[in-house]
Amino acid sequence: MLVVEDEARLAAALRRGLQAEGFAVDVADNGQDGLEMARHGGYDALILDVMLPRLSGYRVVRQLRAERHWLPVLMLSAKDGEYDQADGLDCGADDYLTKPFSYVVLLARLRALMRRGGRERPAVLSHHGLELDPAERRVTVQGVEISLTTREYALLEYLMRHPGEVVSKTELLDHVWDAALDTAENAVEVYVGYLRRKIGRERLETVRGAGYRLAGG
Repeated sequence: MLVVEDEARLAAALRRGLQAEGFAVDVADNGQDGLEMARHGGYDALILDVMLPRLSGYRVVRQLRAERHWLPVLMLSAKDGEYDQADGLDCGADDYLTKPFSYVVLLARLRALMRRGGRERPAVLSHHGLELDPAERRVTVQGVEISLTTREYALLEYLMRHPGEVVSKTELLDHVWDAALDTAENAVEVYVGYLRRKIGRERLETVRGAGYRLAGG
């Protein structure tokens, strides 16, 4: 386990508590050292403060995800606003716990993160020249930003979260449209057409009788 925390007493308490639970623990007191250790230490999880000397926790996790390091990250912070928490999760953290916190809850959340493991979960979705940033709701095609409606954006995001998969009209209706509305399947065809015009027709394939798939998967 890696703990990156500049408050010495809290860092020491976390080390003692985690060691008592059987974890081997390393501690860094600034973001730059924490980033280097996270890159090369082979840790099972990272407990990361937000307000750190040299490099903030936000920048640490963004850099790790940009380098395709999928180490599970639990952010700890005294910043308890809803936008602070949203920023932490959107930049690539897996969980966010505000100070002061329950040590029992901290351990439970760490166990949950470690059960999920270090699977790939990029903060920015990429697929053959397409990029979608959920935090900024920004989409680019070959580096050029495009404007999408809310429905077009949701449709593209769902497809990009299932790269290489054939996604049926029913599945798209369930996940992109309001389940409480009686929406006809041809609505999917209409919006697929809109999306194709904006991202390029060749990028979104129709698999006859099955659904749709992003090309190049």
